[in-house]
Amino acid sequence: MRYSSGPRPIAAVILGCAGTTLSAEERTFFVKVNPLGFILFERNVAAPRQVKDLTASLREIIGRPDAPILIDQEGGRIQRLQPPHWRASPTAASFGRLFMHDRDGAIEAARANGRAIASELTALGIDVDCAPVLDLCLPGAHAVIGDRAFSGDPALVAALGRALAEGLGAGGVTPVAKHIPGHGRAKSDSHFDLPVVDADESELSRTDFAPFKALNDLPWAMTAHVVYSAIDRERPATTSSRVIREIIRGAMGFDGVLVSDDLSMKALSGELGDRVRAALGAGCDVALHCNGRMEEMAAVAAAAVPLSDAALARLDRSRAWVAGLRALDAVETESRPAALLQG
Repeated sequence: MRYSSGPRPIAAVILGCAGTTLSAEERTFFVKVNPLGFILFERNVAAPRQVKDLTASLREIIGRPDAPILIDQEGGRIQRLQPPHWRASPTAASFGRLFMHDRDGAIEAARANGRAIASELTALGIDVDCAPVLDLCLPGAHAVIGDRAFSGDPALVAALGRALAEGLGAGGVTPVAKHIPGHGRAKSDSHFDLPVVDADESELSRTDFAPFKALNDLPWAMTAHVVYSAIDRERPATTSSRVIREIIRGAMGFDGVLVSDDLSMKALSGELGDRVRAALGAGCDVALHCNGRMEEMAAVAAAAVPLSDAALARLDRSRAWVAGLRALDAVETESRPAALLQG
């Protein structure tokens, strides 16, 4: 089924909001802009009923019940939904450590964790999780990734990343692989500075890029605000047509929805409108802006263009990917012995 656009074009942006409920100004603005979807942060979540009401309101005001609503619910340091209302999910690194002793057990645990996260998210009306992190944990790198990564071993990261992604999909949630083509080697935090990675392309292909290539069938991915000097010395991946065309879409073979990382991060320079135009012009399908500040969102919206036909087709395929995993999960659940289902 074609991704619904309604009577108006969908803007190729995903936006945040300021608080736990929508202001009159936000309601008017979102109706006018018609963004693809929204992203929630800790400032937007207080209790289950409130979050469910907020997600329903966001979709209602733009008139699209299938508008994606995103959240970062990785586990460990990065989870916007926290106790006491929601589970404290383990770090990615904890699954990597388990993998070293019990490969099958770690994969099953990561899949189960994804399924549990999906159960929490779908109950709130959230249908896209910005996970798994496919970056590597490497010596000498900045701690911004750290235990958010499963491991420094590309094959291990790919195996656990796929398990988590499939667990999310089986529970009805679209996973977003991040930060493509790889943030783990960076020596600075792109929230505050622009990292430059000087490794040569062959080394990057063998290490940092490998998990993303192995999981090139995942439905969404988020770009890294990182310069890879061996490929493009001037522009970070988010705004580099060469990185997106030659590496992400080319060598990696990723043909899912490509969303930028948050365009308000300090790794990027220039006015927000210029950042939007640069990201979309380089090949991102969607520009992401997270902080919910109205003056910034207005600049983002003014520079946005309608979703391309290619992006709409990728969104269709992403929904089919999730639907396929949900159907498979239902068949597997039905075929399990009743004694196992009862614990």
